[in-house]
Amino acid sequence: MSDSENSILLIGESGVGKTHYGAQLLNRLMNGVGKLRMDGAATNLEPFESAMGRLNEGRPADHTPTTTYVDSLWPISDESGLKAELVWPDYGGEQIKAMSSTRRIPAAWRDRVVSSPAWLLLVRLQQTRVSEDIFSRPLSDITGASVDNREVQVSDQARLIELLQMLICIRNESTTRPLASPRLGVLLSCWDELGADELEQPPAKVLERRLPMFSNFIHSIWAEPLVLGLSALGRTLTPNNSDMDYIAQGPEHFGYVVLPNGQRTPDLTQPIQSLLMASALKVAG
Repeated sequence: MSDSENSILLIGESGVGKTHYGAQLLNRLMNGVGKLRMDGAATNLEPFESAMGRLNEGRPADHTPTTTYVDSLWPISDESGLKAELVWPDYGGEQIKAMSSTRRIPAAWRDRVVSSPAWLLLVRLQQTRVSEDIFSRPLSDITGASVDNREVQVSDQARLIELLQMLICIRNESTTRPLASPRLGVLLSCWDELGADELEQPPAKVLERRLPMFSNFIHSIWAEPLVLGLSALGRTLTPNNSDMDYIAQGPEHFGYVVLPNGQRTPDLTQPIQSLLMASALKVAG
């Protein structure tokens, strides 16, 4: 496959953990820990090297500036011999919200949206809010509520749906039948922050409970959306206090992915490998 046929578009708003996941994933690839490994020289690693340095100190990475957009190219391979050049962008998550509010897609994003056969969307459930509507409250309760001086805001569910609709429109994809391309993966990031009653549940069930409208949307538009949980760090790190376990053991020993059946794996390359393998099978077919 050519480079444009095996890349992944990483989508995530500010604060969802894109940089932490990128740094931890790069660490796994360079150390050959997981189903994927580095298969050549990578480029543009500066943003992730900085994040890896912070994690080695037991501290969280710095926030990516709003205006930043840098593509890192990572040649990778798996045990089956599948080779790919993973295009991993580092950018300020505010760019995603700006797209939704202005309904404009920058040229750099437009090219990536059109050429990428797989999209990986990071969603941090703890920073999403569900507005009260007929989906969350009985109609009788809403009918009698006062609407005076109430600020109208688009819910996070609606904004995420609209964002995906914009990206689908740019690709000129028809939704008269479930989409097989681009493949869609949804990573529910910061999984370790969930409540105890949700930690052992399958990610798709947690998404359906927290964001029911968004969950219904992706399952109605895509043929086989992949929903996984992610804890890139495995625990919360603080800027002013070093985590001694991180320093002693190394960041590569922390973090995990929650598979569709609810089981955990320390292999942070799993979501990438699943999307790449699915794209490869589609091209081969």
